[in-house]
Amino acid sequence: MDAPTDLDVHLARISDQGYTVLEGVLDDDLLAAVDDALARLEHELEAEPAANAFEGHATVRIYNLLARDRVFEQVPVHPAVLPVVEGVIGRSPLVSSLSSIAIDGGEAAQPLHVDDAVIPLPRPHPPVICNSMWALTDFTEANGATRLVPGSHHRDHAPEFGRDHPSVPAEMARGSVLVWPGSLWHGGGANTTEVRRTGLAMNYCAGWVRQQENQQLGIPLEVARRFSPELQELCGFGVYRGLIGHIDKHAPAQLLLGGRGEQSLFDAVP
Repeated sequence: MDAPTDLDVHLARISDQGYTVLEGVLDDDLLAAVDDALARLEHELEAEPAANAFEGHATVRIYNLLARDRVFEQVPVHPAVLPVVEGVIGRSPLVSSLSSIAIDGGEAAQPLHVDDAVIPLPRPHPPVICNSMWALTDFTEANGATRLVPGSHHRDHAPEFGRDHPSVPAEMARGSVLVWPGSLWHGGGANTTEVRRTGLAMNYCAGWVRQQENQQLGIPLEVARRFSPELQELCGFGVYRGLIGHIDKHAPAQLLLGGRGEQSLFDAVP
């Protein structure tokens, strides 16, 4: 029997406990570029905390990042993370959303929740969503590291909104990535420090699930045209298993972006 690979180990952790941490994923250059882009966007967009407890009264979020700066194009296709995601929800996943989450000092803990709450499937079910949190600062229990309820993805129900449950903090160093399936109970932690905790929420869904953020309408076509073919497909400009998402039996990337074509499932039938 072959020795388990790092990928096998991470997938086993996710299957058992519901999460894993990939260490040292982002190098210094990428971290610096992302930091600069988010600082610029927060200023240009005049981003402010939301007016609800779920998004946070002291948390700044910036959505639709793929449409806002080229540096974020490196995130969904990162070779250290994408294979883990595909191991959880299968090949040909989609970018569901890519946003930043900056938790400032004094923020209360986010209510525990699941990311597949609106997916009408009985629980437990095979993963259809796989999400990741990319640490742009150190994540500690004190500054609001993501809270997790280990093994909760095996339960037959979601958490009651606003009710507390025993949880553990996903503490990790800047540059690391936390990965978990959509059914795991989790939430942002309380930041009891005076220092901001910042991360990227890079969320994926199975290729047949509708994306949380509408990538095809939210990303201008002139921006999507410069994406790599892999990123175009991740954003939904491809066709899932030769059928789902086609336009007149053509991939959207072929008709809208001048990209490559692929055979329709219909045409594959003799």
